[in-house]
Amino acid sequence: MAPCQKLVFQAQARFPPGRLSQLKRKAKFGPSPSGRAGQSLCLRQRRPPVGAAAARPAPEGRGWPEGTSSSSGQRDGTRPQPRHRTTGLSVKAPMEMWSTSSTERFYKIPEGKGPHSVGCTDLMTEDAVEGSFLRLYYPAYDATDIEEARWIPDKEYYQGLSDFLNMYRVVGERLFHYYVGSVTCPAKSNAAFKPGEKYPLIVFSHGLGAFRTIYSAICIEMASQGFIVAAVEHRDESASATYYCKRRSVSESQEESTPNMEKEWIYYRKLKTGEEERCLRHKQVQQRAQECIKALNLILKINSGEEVMNVLHSDFDWNSLKDSVDTSRIAVMGHSFGGATVIESLSKEIRFRCGIALDVWMLPVGDDIYQNSVQQPLLFINSEKFQWAENILKIKKLISNDTNKKMITIKGSVHQSFPDFTFVSGGIIARFFKLKGEIDPNEAIDISNHASLAFLQKHLSLKKDFDQWDSLVDGIGPNVIPGTNIDTSPAEPE
Repeated sequence: MAPCQKLVFQAQARFPPGRLSQLKRKAKFGPSPSGRAGQSLCLRQRRPPVGAAAARPAPEGRGWPEGTSSSSGQRDGTRPQPRHRTTGLSVKAPMEMWSTSSTERFYKIPEGKGPHSVGCTDLMTEDAVEGSFLRLYYPAYDATDIEEARWIPDKEYYQGLSDFLNMYRVVGERLFHYYVGSVTCPAKSNAAFKPGEKYPLIVFSHGLGAFRTIYSAICIEMASQGFIVAAVEHRDESASATYYCKRRSVSESQEESTPNMEKEWIYYRKLKTGEEERCLRHKQVQQRAQECIKALNLILKINSGEEVMNVLHSDFDWNSLKDSVDTSRIAVMGHSFGGATVIESLSKEIRFRCGIALDVWMLPVGDDIYQNSVQQPLLFINSEKFQWAENILKIKKLISNDTNKKMITIKGSVHQSFPDFTFVSGGIIARFFKLKGEIDPNEAIDISNHASLAFLQKHLSLKKDFDQWDSLVDGIGPNVIPGTNIDTSPAEPE
């Protein structure tokens, strides 16, 4: 029996009847039925997408399908009748064959395709929750003698993911450790920064239930193309897990073998019974935007030559970043809840010259944002299978008639076509957690990255060759369409 099958059967033995079938559908970093369906402040009715998208379960606020445990811990097996139609898109390349071999655990995150080698390092300021925490991806000197960075660096992240997916920690930890415990991202840990030019800066915001390291395919590609990318880890209790370092008490630190700092872990906060999701998410997105702005200020402080204390004590030379950031070319980017964070950040900080929202979840966005609060250019890159009518209508309202705001859809893609899990899962796990769409994951991420680079070149006034992908921004090309596949026309009277 393959090891992966053994783990699944062991998991089956630990769960009550029907529980494992719920887990099969619970592995997305996106919104809940309440978060997806109702966009008003007080949410009562759940309404899934329909048509082509109705053939699959509708995601919940944490990305679970309808009919499983909701974010408040309740179950709802009913499905309202469809009211809107989505159009299925034909993918022009065949779907990759699903492997059932135990070697599927060795799938890799793709390397950057640009001219620069990529390094990464972690930065945490202050011994308090109010400090900044981010992973920095950057152009680096070639360093064959330096190891690649661990993709998920602490076992507590496995625990957080298990909690987020409503799995027993002992089962989740073992599954995650077996399948991704040895995975590295193709960026050299603490490699020497490559100076000599001023690089534009991207601040990246992760999705609900995610954390700073699991969008490395996107961040590494941007760094390989000549960007510095600051991937923020949010402490608003929307990450599966995060932490800050706090000083031990005097009595504890007096022991010779005890370091004077310890990690204080913060795990994902589930909705309380009866709690309105939009109220919580709107509060969180405001904190997230402030954390993105704080990360921006931190990188610019380092760029100016100011000394910054990194409580993580890495070997990276932060002084090497002095005068290496192009302070006039700064963008913000994010996925799902991170896409909402992009919109909120643009409305609050004019130094962000443009933004890119990947498969955005619009529920957290405040009503005031639609009143011309976002003046900067904005690109929405959607998956085919995630979006629904009410969310698309919110996007269109924000776009209005602004030609600098664009929306495209990648054919055959799913919400998980953007995080790294789509690359490190083979057939069994991908089917189990619905991590892959009909399009090859590498092609989907290439379309997203190329469209992003073309958009950034135009609106950051870069002198690169990214304009070769300008057509993608207009939704022209293989496996991409302009706008959306979702029918947003009013429902016919019943």
